[in-house]
Amino acid sequence: MINILFSGNEKVFDGILTCALSILKRSDLSDRAIRFYILTMDVSHIKDAYTPIPDEHINFLDQVVKSYSPESEVVKIDVTELYKKEFDACPNENAYCSPYTLLRLFADEIPSLPDKILYLDVDIMFNRDIRLLYDIDIEGYEYAAARDHYGKYLINPNYVNAGVLLFNLKYMRQTGILAKARELIKTKKLVFADQSALIRSTTKKKMLPQKFNDQKFLHKSTVVRHFSKRLFYLPYPHTDNIKQWDVSRMHKVFRYYQFDDILYEYIYLREKFSRERSL
Repeated sequence: MINILFSGNEKVFDGILTCALSILKRSDLSDRAIRFYILTMDVSHIKDAYTPIPDEHINFLDQVVKSYSPESEVVKIDVTELYKKEFDACPNENAYCSPYTLLRLFADEIPSLPDKILYLDVDIMFNRDIRLLYDIDIEGYEYAAARDHYGKYLINPNYVNAGVLLFNLKYMRQTGILAKARELIKTKKLVFADQSALIRSTTKKKMLPQKFNDQKFLHKSTVVRHFSKRLFYLPYPHTDNIKQWDVSRMHKVFRYYQFDDILYEYIYLREKFSRERSL
């Protein structure tokens, strides 16, 4: 079994659908199934939109993954009570990103999560087989991650990006890395919230080649293309945050056509889902 971990509310639906399709269409799953876990919660007291991802989204995603691999499934885990207990009104609750990014720090507190699991941000597409990443040996390491494209220049040569994290949860529970990270979230205002807390709490990590979290380029060797915010120099220096589900901008700005089979199926499924909801 390949285990994947996402987190978010209704707004992650497009990201999870496109990312899941890229995994299913680019990987050989003839002998393995995939279990997609989605951590979610209700913190609508912070913002009205911060409600759990609806069951109808989960059911639709589950149908999609089962159409590729009957043994695969999508599992929703509501961690509202955990969040309220640990992070309610904490200094990082209104950080640069949504509070849903903090949920990965609860992974060790959820008994149903397996010893090895791959955490993914939703703005990610797989260009090659997921097994190239998932099957990496992380025995003796808390997690494996690739360098952050900008952080490795501006902060530290081994500064990692937390959008792709191959967790060794068994070992993490032993070292207490996530408990340490949660304590930092509760007591200190951090620039990059959960990412900063995780990095500061790390005892031992495995560095991965950039191809496992390529945040700027797409090469033939790229396994994971991460569509995070990036710097553009033309027609003038500026940042932009183009996501994979914005298909027209993918074509216009990046001139990426390698994912068209995935994205055209996404468009079809998205319209199908909208039609079913309106019935």
